[in-house]
Amino acid sequence: MKKLLFLLLALPVAAFANVTVKLDHAPVNVHDHESLQRGARTFVNYCLSCHSANYMRYNRMQDIGLTEAQIKDNLLYAAEKPGELMKVSMRTKEAKEWFGATPPDLTVIARSRGADWIYTYLRSFYRDDTRPTGWNNTVFDKVGMPHVLQELQGHQAPVYKTETDHEGKPHQVIEGMELVKTGKLTQAEYDATVADLVNYLVWMGEPAQSQRMNIGLVVIMFLGVFFVVAFYLKKEYWKDVH
Repeated sequence: MKKLLFLLLALPVAAFANVTVKLDHAPVNVHDHESLQRGARTFVNYCLSCHSANYMRYNRMQDIGLTEAQIKDNLLYAAEKPGELMKVSMRTKEAKEWFGATPPDLTVIARSRGADWIYTYLRSFYRDDTRPTGWNNTVFDKVGMPHVLQELQGHQAPVYKTETDHEGKPHQVIEGMELVKTGKLTQAEYDATVADLVNYLVWMGEPAQSQRMNIGLVVIMFLGVFFVVAFYLKKEYWKDVH
């Protein structure tokens, strides 16, 4: 019984011990509609060609300040009506043949992976000629996805350093990245673009979260005021008893 208890307590420690990649903090703000709109544009232009968002409708983007006309004119590439779901035309079988695995649906990917993971992942692609796509990633080793944002970021190459393992054998690990081919954006501009995209993915995972938070704040304020009223009502009601 003691051994079982020890194993159960050690599981979380073991899980965190396997995390070797330091994740960068994603500057998420789902109340920033301009950021969400820029992120939606990047998502539609660069992600939606392979990844679907089958639980999200285009017209839901009206909640971030876009009009139906703006959605039709600027974001409706893979559908005919704003009320349609954000699906892709790529067939599952073909996608698996091309990439080795079916590209996952991204509707709730931010809730699954976490904003910091996605933010770091999209900034950690590097050239690797041993991979079928020519790309690899420090966060997701041997990833099947190519670097779809390469024209914006450019090409990165890994910088290695030598470390010694527990057996005393030297091996190389990636210490950092260096930009070997510039893209359309500077590093700061690319980081901001990725931040907007991650912000949109976080919002898409729960579009009603801003409304939920506002309602929750109102409820807490009401309960606070009601507590004061209830306290003095109770005090007045029981004053003759005490």
